[in-house]
Amino acid sequence: MDEFDLIKQYFRRQHSCDGVVVDNGDDCAIVELAASERLVFSIDTMVEGRHFLADMAPQDLGYRALATALSDLAAMGAEPRYFTLALTLPAVDHQWLAGFSQGLFELAEQHDMALLGGDTTRGPLTITIQVHGVITDDAYLSRAGAKVDDIIAVTGSIGDAAAGLQLLLREQEAADAFLLSRFLRPTARVAEGQALLPYSCCGIDISDGLLADLGHLVAASEVAAIVDVNALPTSKALGFIDDVDERQRYQLTGGDDYELCVAIAPDRWSQAKAYFAAQGWPLTAVGRIVAANSQADAISLRGSDSEILAQQTGFKHF
Repeated sequence: MDEFDLIKQYFRRQHSCDGVVVDNGDDCAIVELAASERLVFSIDTMVEGRHFLADMAPQDLGYRALATALSDLAAMGAEPRYFTLALTLPAVDHQWLAGFSQGLFELAEQHDMALLGGDTTRGPLTITIQVHGVITDDAYLSRAGAKVDDIIAVTGSIGDAAAGLQLLLREQEAADAFLLSRFLRPTARVAEGQALLPYSCCGIDISDGLLADLGHLVAASEVAAIVDVNALPTSKALGFIDDVDERQRYQLTGGDDYELCVAIAPDRWSQAKAYFAAQGWPLTAVGRIVAANSQADAISLRGSDSEILAQQTGFKHF
């Protein structure tokens, strides 16, 4: 099977996405945007052994690869539209490709996204996905824009995926299905990101850990932050972990949850909280933005006696 047969069999699907002028199969795809729309795009690469386990089920890997890339659009409050895929394979394995494409398109169809092109080649297993979305006019979230006294809030619960990964690494029998699913099939908070636009202009997704990603936000905004460790949203499954330090380490530095962390002005917080509650979406205040001080850490922790927590950082790609 050559490259073109592989693409035709596994990655060319019918879709109903608006604006596609030239589709997958030509040298380039062409899309048409409305006059009020602006293009938003991001690219993510995942390498076997670095970003995912070698024995991970291909269905989960396809789903997870798109979800992690899609989370960047969610962090900007963008509407997903299209994506491209570059896939480097050690060999053509039809069973693996069938499972991978199944998981990939399962998530793509949930968001009405079309695969509009990409590339395949031979080499160590590597997955690169570029996602494209749109924003309307100037409505978007960015890392720069947090102001002193803003409330720091996070969606969902955090720490679950890191705990799930540890269960996989330890090969524990009867592992908690919820924690495993949070790592294997994360949820990109697309709807939540768009819903935050009336209340916030500053946000980031939690991919490398709350401390690391909030650190990027405060650096871009030239501010500092105080985080209340005891306020971190904890799922029932994670709450069963007896070791408090271990649980909080997962929440602060574990990463892979792909929840959103945003800064919301105090006068908009009650409205945002009420709207999210009406949708059944958790939104939890975990701290506040303070003025930067060259003599102090960019992020200070409150409510924990553990010195270890303050010394941790998030996932590092190098």
